[in-house]
Amino acid sequence: MKASRVFQLTALILVLVSAVQVGWWILDQHAYTVEKVRGARTAYAEQTAAAQALLDAGTPAEQVTALLPAIRVEGGHATLAAPVAGMLLTEERRRNRQYAWEGAFFLLALGTCLFVIARALRAEEHVLEDQDSFLALVSHQFKTPLASLQLSLETLALRSPPPDRARVLTDRMLSDIARMELMVTQILESARLERGRADFRPEALQLAGAVSRVVSQLDERARHAGVAITTEIAADLQVLSDPLALDVVVRNLLENAFVALLPGGGGAIVLTGRPAGASVELTVRDSGVGFAVADSARLFEKFSARHKGGGNSGTGLGLFIVRKLMRLAGGAVSAHSDGPGKGACFVLSWPAATESRP
Repeated sequence: MKASRVFQLTALILVLVSAVQVGWWILDQHAYTVEKVRGARTAYAEQTAAAQALLDAGTPAEQVTALLPAIRVEGGHATLAAPVAGMLLTEERRRNRQYAWEGAFFLLALGTCLFVIARALRAEEHVLEDQDSFLALVSHQFKTPLASLQLSLETLALRSPPPDRARVLTDRMLSDIARMELMVTQILESARLERGRADFRPEALQLAGAVSRVVSQLDERARHAGVAITTEIAADLQVLSDPLALDVVVRNLLENAFVALLPGGGGAIVLTGRPAGASVELTVRDSGVGFAVADSARLFEKFSARHKGGGNSGTGLGLFIVRKLMRLAGGAVSAHSDGPGKGACFVLSWPAATESRP
């Protein structure tokens, strides 16, 4: 067990013990106050009895009250003076309020400590679970292209295939290398963004041109996968964003759409741009596996996967990076699906820009 976790558990136990001790202290102080007041009342009751005995023996009332100031004599009867009785009641209430307020303050402080420590333990447990899942996922995703690379290299080494076959093997190896490079890039990019080390330089960019550039890089892959990519973006739409960040966001969403289409053996991806007041929106819609409506918010969390099926071939960082970069651009991203098997729709929103805008 990690030293930090041992420290947290030890602190949690100590705070729990302290809370129990404070609770016991409050009860003990209350019992002590009740006992002290009861003792005082018993003593005054004895004084009252003594005063009555003196009165019955013929002692003048003035002499009795001089001897026992707390006693009041009326009509030959001795009683406890009203101010003294009120003082006893007031003192009991004052002490009880004092101990209640002090105890409540300490219990609140200890309760806050308990909450913070318990939350830290849960957060650490969640992080450890995410790390384990991430390591298992990345190991699996690296193993697949590595095995493919090994098979292709062994084929080239053991025999001399014809040029067309060699070309197929070469393309496969390049694809596997690009896939591993993308995963490594996503891992490094997510770490850089989380530490606030992103070098973000916004400028006015033509959305249609940026999207077309990314789509052209994926055309060959889309043909092999049976995926039809359609863009419907007006040429005059301008967004304010960092050029590299815009490419990364669009590419990650397209990669996410490809993953969603893999289980079905192909499908369609439609990118639509439109002005939305002071913003420009880009909608990326796919006909893939979709997701549960309740999962729309979780998709952008770190290490979260869009779907759990066999088609999942990512690090769980793509959408996390998208959200981070969109926030840096002063924009937003949202996701929607009507349910599993019904496709998905992602909407990106950037601040609108013009060519003259800095």
